[in-house]
Amino acid sequence: MAVEIKVPALGESVTEATVAKWLVKAGDPVAIDQPLCELETDKVTVEVNATVAGTMADLAVVEGATVQVGGVLCHIEAGGAAPSVPADAAAAAAPPPKPTVAVPPAVHTAPAPVLAGVGPGANLAASGPAARKLADEKGVAESAIEPTGKDGRATKADVLAALQSVPTPSAAPVAKPAIPAGPRPRADREERVRMTRLRRTIANRLKEAQNTAAMLTTFNEVDMSSVMALRERLKEEFEKKHGARLGFMSFFVKACIAGLKELPAVNAEIEGDELVYKNYYDIGVAVGTPNGLVVPVLRDADVLGFGEIEKGIADLGRKARDGKLSIADLTGGTFTISNGGVYGSLMSTPILNPPQSGILGMHKIQQRPMVVGGEIKVRPMMYLALSYDHRIIDGREAVLFLVRVKECIEDPERLLLGI
Repeated sequence: MAVEIKVPALGESVTEATVAKWLVKAGDPVAIDQPLCELETDKVTVEVNATVAGTMADLAVVEGATVQVGGVLCHIEAGGAAPSVPADAAAAAAPPPKPTVAVPPAVHTAPAPVLAGVGPGANLAASGPAARKLADEKGVAESAIEPTGKDGRATKADVLAALQSVPTPSAAPVAKPAIPAGPRPRADREERVRMTRLRRTIANRLKEAQNTAAMLTTFNEVDMSSVMALRERLKEEFEKKHGARLGFMSFFVKACIAGLKELPAVNAEIEGDELVYKNYYDIGVAVGTPNGLVVPVLRDADVLGFGEIEKGIADLGRKARDGKLSIADLTGGTFTISNGGVYGSLMSTPILNPPQSGILGMHKIQQRPMVVGGEIKVRPMMYLALSYDHRIIDGREAVLFLVRVKECIEDPERLLLGI
């Protein structure tokens, strides 16, 4: 009996994903709970596992296809031998041909015309979900598709071929190509890689922040001497007790929360024509991964101790690097901290993480000569940057917030005493 493997629920408001990679092929034996494929959403990569043991009957969608929650990914013949793969399933499982012309976004308001020389057309009702979805989105009629699958069934490649053959109406706007027209003089020394869904989402969200928010950045610098001395003195005892290394991030999380409580606009967001002030403190911590920057969230950080913060950040960082973050781990932050200093950045202007109104940028600690008590002394200094949405936060509030963070870091006893 063939068992359908469907796209699982991917989280609140997430309705579709991209098939990033198939880990099996038709005819392969599979064990229960064996990973079958990787689905890439706007935020995370999710593995889909086999629900039964048996043999892969077919792959219903190809790599790179967009699938909906509940859609069929593949079929497993439970406990049986590998059945013969029908021609249309084999065509669906094969890598899609690389079109030589970029497919423009849908600009047609009516179904595509019947093409001369094309037969009776495709049977879309019996075709795979990927082909049906693409035909619906692009407005391609059944009669315009020359099917290559069994019994008149169309594949996604057939729909793409029909779409490229349809003449564009002269009145329709022409989409601007993403790639410059004409030959590239050094194309033989270039490599083209399709953007992942995560990278596209990062790009869109960062551009959205620039386009929407009235973004401004204010700077300050902080003397790290006291925190570094405290950390050096207590790091071994801290690790023995809490099972986590004492880093700088817990001090900055605590310092930011102190500033957010005093200046609630930095912890607010705009929703419609209202300002939403949040009386909770879910701190996002930016983490670099091989697939891009993600911002997992440390929930209710204001009630966590230093040990709980360090363990929480370490766990989130590990999950991010292993690709194990869930949608819940990445949503709902109220303020973000980004540490470019771990990569050697001396100064930067971080971009807001919408809909948040503030983000703190930490940077490299560098020994610099400073005037202390009328004398020049060498101190470990760090530049801090606060990017903020000027629609919500006034310059005075932004400066005072950063000064509050500076005071807490330079005199960490304030954090322990709550002053």
